[in-house]
Amino acid sequence: MRVFLTLLRRELSAFFLSIAGYVIIASVTLLNSLSFVVLMTNLGNDPSPMPVTEMFYRTYFFWLVVLLAAPIITMRLFALEKSSGTFETLMTTPVGDLQVVAAKFTAAVVFYIVTWLPMMACLFVVRHFTNQPTALDAGTVGGMYLGIFLTGCLFLSLGCFASAISRTQMAAAMISFVLGVSLFSMGFLAEALPATAQWQSQALSFFGLFEQMHDFARGVVDTRTVVFYVSATFFFLFLTLRAVESQRWK
Repeated sequence: MRVFLTLLRRELSAFFLSIAGYVIIASVTLLNSLSFVVLMTNLGNDPSPMPVTEMFYRTYFFWLVVLLAAPIITMRLFALEKSSGTFETLMTTPVGDLQVVAAKFTAAVVFYIVTWLPMMACLFVVRHFTNQPTALDAGTVGGMYLGIFLTGCLFLSLGCFASAISRTQMAAAMISFVLGVSLFSMGFLAEALPATAQWQSQALSFFGLFEQMHDFARGVVDTRTVVFYVSATFFFLFLTLRAVESQRWK
């Protein structure tokens, strides 16, 4: 545990003790704020059948932020150390591959959640200027951030895997972005195709990212969705671990 905490502190320092980390936080906050402004402007004075916060997660604004933020956050985790030559030094120290992968992924998740904390200010603004008390309902906010957390874990695990198999940050970012877009496309396909009793359709329904995030934004938590996100995240982390193990013995 001491080794893991030491590695975690090292990774978090790379995020929070550099200007790049705060640029990422500011960029995510700006995109989220602009998204809410666009939604509020489009609504005007017309009544809304659902809270603005719920409408935000039914649009592509949220997914645009995730698709862009995950590769940027994770591209440096392994690729930067390889290009700078510190990866070999890290692998020769008495640390386990699992500890390295877990520490880097945990640091990425912590930083990712921090980038979404300013979203609370948007919720306060929505509640203040509209008659929508559900914007800050405990169940809604809790479900919303659970969805943000689980979605982020999945896309960040994709980024970790991409960074582990790349030698440059640019390559890692591009691979992560392509994997993320592929997953996003499967969610779009699951949304477009009609639901049937066939196993192919039922399997594809697990990738219905839009409807799943819509449920989270309403405070509805489906255990099957949680299991899917957790399983997919661990699968890509397992691939990351295998990639790191294979490079240790090269």
